[in-house]
Amino acid sequence: MSQMTARQQGASAYRRSLTPKQMEAEVFARATRAIRGAASGGPLDVARAVADNRRLWDAVHGVVVDPQNGLPAPIRAQIASVALAVIRECEAEQPDLGFIAETNDQFAAGLWR
Repeated sequence: MSQMTARQQGASAYRRSLTPKQMEAEVFARATRAIRGAASGGPLDVARAVADNRRLWDAVHGVVVDPQNGLPAPIRAQIASVALAVIRECEAEQPDLGFIAETNDQFAAGLWR
């Protein structure tokens, strides 16, 4: 059995101190950082960040349209609508990175509450 590095130990301790909602917020924050970083990078950076964001929002959409989801139907519908808007933006020829980042930020902020 190998020993964990200090970085792995720190990351593990950090994850244990977060609630599941806060961990979800961190996923959105990470995706936002990638989108904002890609804005000053090359086309490959943009493509990678947009693809990662599309996968994130595909997952969000899949979760909220699941009939087993415990959220109230109106909230699920609103989240599904936002997810579809972001997915459409990710599929655009020239995606609006600012829109994607801002939407991610808004969801992350809501999860941190």
